[in-house]
Amino acid sequence: MTRRFDLIVFDWDGTLFDSTALIVRCIQDACRDVGATVPSDVDAAYVIGLGLHDALRHAAPGLPVVRYRELGLRYRHHYFAHQHGLSMFPGTLEMLKALKARHHGLAVATGKGRRGLDEALAHAQLQGLFDATRTADETASKPDPRMLNELMRELGAEPGRTLMIGDTTHDLQLAVNAGTSHVAVSYGAHDHASFADFSPLAVVHSTHELHDWLLQHA
Repeated sequence: MTRRFDLIVFDWDGTLFDSTALIVRCIQDACRDVGATVPSDVDAAYVIGLGLHDALRHAAPGLPVVRYRELGLRYRHHYFAHQHGLSMFPGTLEMLKALKARHHGLAVATGKGRRGLDEALAHAQLQGLFDATRTADETASKPDPRMLNELMRELGAEPGRTLMIGDTTHDLQLAVNAGTSHVAVSYGAHDHASFADFSPLAVVHSTHELHDWLLQHA
């Protein structure tokens, strides 16, 4: 089969890694720690995918800017205390290995920080599987296209030959801003009804369904 996409870029949390519920809880716990209004599950989930500073600004809009660092430290405290209980969605490793065997370039574009992504990759034993990764603390946060543009430039891929896959509207807007195709997954942070405005090539409901779609269409 002719390969349609040279580069496939994945979001991390809520797309490959089953971490949405933990992130929501850690955002809420961090807000509670600093005396900020605790966001609802929906509001906390909305900020997943953004860089930490942007995420916390949206999650605790009434908190003075000078306290964002404190809020971020409390979030990291809660997250790093529980992150090793997380795992990839079932079928993720098999999907990635199948794509690698077909010689697709693989990358990660995430709102996580570099430390968090490196620890997650090590925990999931995925070091070396991705050709490049970008985190929000080393480039612009989603949906600014810089993260995706940098990955394409590093790996020599054109926008028309690049596919972005994510579970949030931030991921889809990132792809739109960078001029790439995109696929949405419904099992992560955002309600799949919100994806329609971004016209993804597909909305899939499990990693196995995503695997099948990629083998047929990527």
